[in-house]
Amino acid sequence: MTESRIIRAAAAQIAPDLHEASKTLARVLDAIDNAAAQGAEIIVFPETFVPYYPYFSFITPAMTAGAAHLKLYDQAVVVPSPLTHTVGERARLRGIVVVLGVNERDRGTLYNTQLVFDSSGELVLKRRKITPTYHERMIWGQGDGAGLKVVETAVGLVGALACWEHYNPLARYSLMTQHEEIHCSQFPGSLVGPIFAEQMDVTIRHHALESGCFVINATGWLTEEQINELTSDPALQKGLRGGCNTAIISPEGRHLVPPLTEGEGILVADLDMALITKRKRMMDSVGHYARPELLSLRLDATPARYVVTRDDGAETGGDRNAECTVSPAADH
Repeated sequence: MTESRIIRAAAAQIAPDLHEASKTLARVLDAIDNAAAQGAEIIVFPETFVPYYPYFSFITPAMTAGAAHLKLYDQAVVVPSPLTHTVGERARLRGIVVVLGVNERDRGTLYNTQLVFDSSGELVLKRRKITPTYHERMIWGQGDGAGLKVVETAVGLVGALACWEHYNPLARYSLMTQHEEIHCSQFPGSLVGPIFAEQMDVTIRHHALESGCFVINATGWLTEEQINELTSDPALQKGLRGGCNTAIISPEGRHLVPPLTEGEGILVADLDMALITKRKRMMDSVGHYARPELLSLRLDATPARYVVTRDDGAETGGDRNAECTVSPAADH
């Protein structure tokens, strides 16, 4: 029998501060402490949680969204920075893996970025959402294949995707081929309405089944006061409610605890890693159930370069994602 290894996991559904990144960071640190006090060894936060998901872009015409967009630039996260150092230090202090979604600022462009801090505090993955969805394309730039990778952490092999990247089967398959054991998914929450939560449930459970891994999913939450602050139009407010489905899923596609669809809270569940082998014994999508001679994936994992310079026959180029792995102690 496969030896059982139990990992305690946590998923956070909390509201950001819609004005200051430092206040959202304080909520992140409190949630890390809370989860660690319950014995959690990994915690996942919602999509672009710091400073906040750009909800304004879903309900505001582009012509009038400039001020809110510039405000997001001002509050966005540089990687590395004192903010990422603070999260890394808290991860190290509590001995917990932290998966945090941020709006990353790289000079003149914002990115939807997922950060994975190991329990040592080291930033082991920085990846950018490869294709922002719908209204998000007015806010963020595109990521590249360099971020489609699984990393070794204290809790095992961890992969991550953001929101509707889960509707890109080849993006998911790229992580499956790297044998992810724990998949961390992030959605904004408080968006679109109940149908978004229903679709999300199908999506994350299907990935757990197909990949034969655990899925930890985190969605954000907006309070009624925040919704009223974003818009006073009742019709538009409907688009800022629902869409929450924070959950922890087993490789058999089952909820390990009831999902959190309203309000704030932290879900905690134990992951029996032996269930991965139990699932893959019957259906391993990247092993005995695969047909690579018929179907295969071509992945370009080269970091995107904006310019290639030739000097005496040698090529050099600027890599926009060069600091993908960086120690949190290395503040710039």
